[in-house]
Amino acid sequence: MNLLHANDDAGQYPKSYYAATRSDLAPFPQLQEAISADVCIIGAGYTGLSAALHLAQKGLRVVVLEAHRVGFGASGRNGGQVGSGQRQDQDWLENTMGVDAAHRLWDLAQDAKALVRDLITTHAMPVSFHPGVAHACWSEAEVRHSHAYAAKLAKDYGYDQIEPLDRSAIRSLIGSQAYQGGDLDHGAGHIHPLNFAIGLAKAAKDAGAQIFELSEVLALDQGPHPLVTTAQGQVSCNHVILAANGYLGGLNREVAAKVMPINNFIIATKPLGAQAAQILSQPIAVADTKFVVNYWRLSEDNRLLFGGGESYGYRFPDILKAVSKPMLAVYPQLRDTPIDYAWGGTLAITLNRMPCFTQLAPNILSASGYSGHGVAIATLAGKLLAEATLAPSAGFDLMASLPQPRFPGAGGLRWPLLVLAMTWFSLRDKLGL
Repeated sequence: MNLLHANDDAGQYPKSYYAATRSDLAPFPQLQEAISADVCIIGAGYTGLSAALHLAQKGLRVVVLEAHRVGFGASGRNGGQVGSGQRQDQDWLENTMGVDAAHRLWDLAQDAKALVRDLITTHAMPVSFHPGVAHACWSEAEVRHSHAYAAKLAKDYGYDQIEPLDRSAIRSLIGSQAYQGGDLDHGAGHIHPLNFAIGLAKAAKDAGAQIFELSEVLALDQGPHPLVTTAQGQVSCNHVILAANGYLGGLNREVAAKVMPINNFIIATKPLGAQAAQILSQPIAVADTKFVVNYWRLSEDNRLLFGGGESYGYRFPDILKAVSKPMLAVYPQLRDTPIDYAWGGTLAITLNRMPCFTQLAPNILSASGYSGHGVAIATLAGKLLAEATLAPSAGFDLMASLPQPRFPGAGGLRWPLLVLAMTWFSLRDKLGL
């Protein structure tokens, strides 16, 4: 099944809160001829648009091909959280990569957050960066780990932006009795994700990049001068960047073996008015410690945007039902609150939850599999891909050195095996194991 068309209408954003409040952006043209470029980028999400911007600023002829609209995929549908660090914590990175590499990976992640903020400011994007992301822990053991980890980051990495929260503090902050404690990262934040993608697209266009929408890539012929083919056009180029993430499909089997698409879902309540301050006492975002993470924040018009639920089929389930259940476990006081929007999207995960950076050929690069931690890292990925296209890039090479095992199984077996694994982890959460 082609995920580009499994759950969405061609060339249309989903009926999400983000799409309803997006900045104006006239459609880009469809590719309808044979053209040439220095670099052809497949996918107009954060990775592809950031790469296009940084390459165009260097004077290269850049073409971006998008099957639907810019920001159509996970980049325009996610929870908007700009988190600190990599997807795995520094303990995992130290054990896996060594202390020196772990420090360099932390520094890259800090650069990623700064890049998001700098791009918003430099290009006057229609986006506000709201500081603060809380992590809410379900168990006392998780609270102890959270506080110890904050102390480690302060001591070993000089990062003193995390405020430990006890039970009283977390409940006062997030208006829920469900959690035992946690922390508040003042150095992280949240944004309107689709407007950030639109801002990147406008900046890339202004820098000289050509962007084509409704231009799904059907074939990629490798070689010294790759040929990228759509239904009505072709791009002959010197370099290719794969930035399709969960929508890569069958364009490259090597990446597909290590990067698995999955679906996630968000609902948006009606504006809560004065009740909003009882849900979140500060304008922060929150994520909890469940394996299938619950995450939420208030919109700028005081709706609760709540993400969660779980579905392992290609087609979206009853999203309202899937997400209302975990939302009401956190906020039972919202039981009778109308839900104005419910949408889903396809992201991509890896087995170890770290992104997959790879050089597939001397002139073909790829980055994907951000595993729910992509707003900042995917934006940085575009910059690193641009660097690596032009010359050796220490940042790209470091990310590419992360071990990336293949998913077990092949072909039709890969998805059932993932379902079994995810179902087990979900059951473990529910049983408190």
